[in-house]
Amino acid sequence: MDKKETMKGGAVIGRAEQKKRLEQQIRFIVEVDKVKNIFRQTYLADANRKENDAEHSWHLALSAVLLKEHMDAPVDLMKVIVMVLIHDLVEIDAGDTYAYDSEGAKSKRERELKAAERIFGILPKDQGTYFRSLWDEFEDYSTDDAKFAHLLDNFQPLLLNDASDGKSWAEHGVAKSQVCRRNEKIPETSDIIWEKMLEIMDKHVEKGNLSNV
Repeated sequence: MDKKETMKGGAVIGRAEQKKRLEQQIRFIVEVDKVKNIFRQTYLADANRKENDAEHSWHLALSAVLLKEHMDAPVDLMKVIVMVLIHDLVEIDAGDTYAYDSEGAKSKRERELKAAERIFGILPKDQGTYFRSLWDEFEDYSTDDAKFAHLLDNFQPLLLNDASDGKSWAEHGVAKSQVCRRNEKIPETSDIIWEKMLEIMDKHVEKGNLSNV
């Protein structure tokens, strides 16, 4: 193969096309750096400050490796890792919508769809289509991979709420019933993790950080 040519998905592409792809990929990499400035309502374990989306996504990717063994169905670990790394990139444009913000939830889907179109559209078409398909799969919450990704997305903030002594729950006046409703599909994904989540919730009801309604 000529040094001015390379392979993409089994096809040979010219040097000019390769350079174009690299420029698109670099633009995307720089653009998504903005996710480090999107702060969530969840506090770090030491309760010193709130976490940002980049920290959250990294934490989910690491958790995916560790917790895969507790899933009730087989999952594609690499696919789930990519899914959780990109799932919140839309918040660069759409902003973070707090899990229990009913008013913000009304426009959340519209804002995030528009953001997905722009942000994933920065990439070369094949990569943008792949990332968008994973984001859509995550949003649809129907496959075992998406269910695992959602479990991670919900379990991690619950663990940080526990470690920070329920600080975010208490600040927002969250009820146990709200947390249970948000996590209603977790039992079908992992019995043991749902059991642990209930244990944590009950502890914070007893401590007064979650209301028992």
